[in-house]
Amino acid sequence: GCGKTSVGEALARALGWGFIEGDAHHAPASIAKMQAGQPLADEDRWGWLDQLGQMLRTQAPVVLSCSALKRAYRERLRAACPAVRFVYMDIDKPLALQRVAARADRHFFSATLVDSQFATLEPPTGEPGVVTVPAALPLDEQIGRALALLAMPPSQETDA
Repeated sequence: GCGKTSVGEALARALGWGFIEGDAHHAPASIAKMQAGQPLADEDRWGWLDQLGQMLRTQAPVVLSCSALKRAYRERLRAACPAVRFVYMDIDKPLALQRVAARADRHFFSATLVDSQFATLEPPTGEPGVVTVPAALPLDEQIGRALALLAMPPSQETDA
């Protein structure tokens, strides 16, 4: 609901890179859990993150949409692909709920899981290689900000 896929696809087009939809690579058991309204545990995510990390490494340059909610998840992707950069889509819970409810017929993620996502979230404040983009902005503004920030060396990145 934060716009990972929309922003990821648009960013990939703007950069001329490939795009990987992270949700398409969840294990069937994980998808079934989410469809049933059950949040994923760390153990459900490690293999998925390892697979995505391998894809980042072998399919570069590529944009990956991925809910890397915890620092440990982002560190796992960094270990697999040290050059990885993150665009953190900053969204509040009411907007996330609205967006997830609007796409209920097109995605396996249940609106009942939004609370668990926010409970799990560890914002990447101060982490290297992360740019923050407000999810409430129009898509073209999100892409413009992300491109401008990603053009900076990682040590100079700031929130948009």
